[in-house]
Amino acid sequence: MIELSQLRVFVAAAEEKNFSRAARRLHLTQSAVSQNIQAIERMYGVQLFLRRGRSVQLSEAGQSILPLAYEVLNTARLFDDALRNIHGYVGGEILLGCSTTAGKYLLPNLVAAFRRSYPDVRVRVNVMNRQMVIDQLLGQKIVYGIVSKRIEHRLLELRPLFEDHVILIVPADHPWGQCGRVTPQDLQDQLLIMREETSGTREVLCEGLQAHGITPDMLNVVMELGNAEAIEIAVEEGIGIAFVSEVVAARGIALGR
Repeated sequence: MIELSQLRVFVAAAEEKNFSRAARRLHLTQSAVSQNIQAIERMYGVQLFLRRGRSVQLSEAGQSILPLAYEVLNTARLFDDALRNIHGYVGGEILLGCSTTAGKYLLPNLVAAFRRSYPDVRVRVNVMNRQMVIDQLLGQKIVYGIVSKRIEHRLLELRPLFEDHVILIVPADHPWGQCGRVTPQDLQDQLLIMREETSGTREVLCEGLQAHGITPDMLNVVMELGNAEAIEIAVEEGIGIAFVSEVVAARGIALGR
């Protein structure tokens, strides 16, 4: 019967797509990773990976069992935690997926507060875009996810964690810097910098504009960036105006930028 340690090696190799990186992640040698994979393949008479030079990709058989591997490892982790918690001990590991904005600006403080209460719980965080968080939750690759926009899905349970707002930022010398109010229609005459299409911030913005009859193709989008800090810099350089999360802009606002 396959062992949990072998399943961990299989999952790491599948995610890293490279035996050397999987070995570094698991603190093993590359030969140990190869031996574990070969042992599983011999045990069940299947090929789990297709070799492509230095990289590997899952075979059809490997793809079919990967969701089960995640499920088994998650169940084993829950079993271990439950036994440890019987006597009031709270330990183990939390695997968390987090969208970009929350991961960079909110999660560090949340994790620090959590660790003060539960110092024996290890927190592993993967920062990715919102859609990847949803996909990994549904694929049981992660147990918890934090995203920047409400999710409606029958297989996912939602808990509000914090409230944020999408705000407009402009260059320091922009006329709107001294303007108390602008209308959605005013945006059509401006050079706009936007997040990538999979961004929760962009989705919130587009929904808000569509409520006022404005679609993205009606805007003069001069640049798309997948990074909030890069957008702030682009705005500071006068390339255009942008909408960002309020927590992203908080530091710049505090510094008077």
